[in-house]
Amino acid sequence: MRLIARPLLSLVAATAIAITLSAPAEAADTFTVTSPAVSSSGALPARYTCDGAGTSPPIAWTAPPSGTKGYAVVMDHVPPEGGHHWYWLMWGIPAKTRALPATVSKTGYLGGNSVNQKIGYAPPCSQGPGTKTYTVTLYALSGTPNLPKKSSAAVTRDSLLAAISGITLSKAVLNVTYTR
Repeated sequence: MRLIARPLLSLVAATAIAITLSAPAEAADTFTVTSPAVSSSGALPARYTCDGAGTSPPIAWTAPPSGTKGYAVVMDHVPPEGGHHWYWLMWGIPAKTRALPATVSKTGYLGGNSVNQKIGYAPPCSQGPGTKTYTVTLYALSGTPNLPKKSSAAVTRDSLLAAISGITLSKAVLNVTYTR
């Protein structure tokens, strides 16, 4: 009995190892957003702030979840006193898109911002002492949000998030910092 058990245990162990080695790596399939202009938790270059040209930063993403029909973007900041300030809202970004260039204007639709309530990107203009963190969140969507089919200052962070809440498959986050 002992002679039969050892080869059988060796076969079971070898099979378990083979299955483990052939299983797909989940890390490679993770939905991520990055920027060629700044690393995660890195300092946002001045050109994307009020101290520079004030253009939206470029972003790129990989491994969107299966069933993605489009994307939305929110760039916001939580100030020390609470609430949210938002600088960039986009929706209607086609599913085949994998990057947005700096100063993007011909992809999707732009919402208002909380800085001046106008359509488009409002560059961060960090007030007060210390480093501030700004979050760029990319949402992979399973459908089309119930929002205007054109850019609109009436679209706020809250209305965009409400419109995508039931159709968000996944989100990817890029935190950047800025100090004046």
